Amino acid sequence: MAARKPTPQTRAFGEQVTRLRTETGLTRLALAEQTAVSRSYVAQVERGVTKCRRDYAVRLDSALKSGTVLADLWDRSLARSNYPAFFASYPQAEATASLLRAWEATYVFGLVQTEDYIRAQGVSINTFDGRMRRQSVLERETPPTIAVVLSASVLLRCVGSPEVMRAQCESLIAFSERDNVVLQVAPVAYYRGISGSFNLATQEDGKDLLFLETTVGGVTSNDPAEILHIQKVFPALQARSLNPEASRDHIRKVISETWT
Repeated sequence: MAARKPTPQTRAFGEQVTRLRTETGLTRLALAEQTAVSRSYVAQVERGVTKCRRDYAVRLDSALKSGTVLADLWDRSLARSNYPAFFASYPQAEATASLLRAWEATYVFGLVQTEDYIRAQGVSINTFDGRMRRQSVLERETPPTIAVVLSASVLLRCVGSPEVMRAQCESLIAFSERDNVVLQVAPVAYYRGISGSFNLATQEDGKDLLFLETTVGGVTSNDPAEILHIQKVFPALQARSLNPEASRDHIRKVISETWT
């Protein structure tokens, strides 16, 4: 997918962010860490190839100690801009991928969430419909190979009710028995180099697109350095997790001991 060209408005906003960051002495990585996004997202904003949300402009002002400079600039120049929030669509990449890899630290993997589990999260109708449409990738004539590592804490976090969680766990077991799926449960622990959930979609031609969860939703990235990092840490996650059969046994145990 070709990168979008900056508009005059996004370019001006990005240049202001760069100037303030440089004056503050922060690197892009440091600013990313202080504003809970990826380094590549900061780079996209600074280059003007993406339009950030207003709440992110406010967070930038806070991190850069710039009062309301960026929030005011956003109001003046970006509020009515129809430039898309992200330059690439992860669901679109997911729909055509040949390989999907995911680390889920907070919620069940999106492609296997039940309707009740999704509703219990209090999402909008549009979000609910979008999540259900995404699951059609599982019914493709040639479905993708899917490797998911799920934190054990996700199975114990009550979303909705015990009945919802029991049905969701049973759905996970059925999902894990598909020939194209490897589902593993990871013990609750600190995993070096991992700060949040991520999803990585790989196309037949080897192109990758990464989705990183943040406190305000998520960031889509095709930054080679970030993708390489995920490709390195994911096998380490798998190695420290239960094997697929032991993972199914663990989920069954959670059902009987917690959600029955």
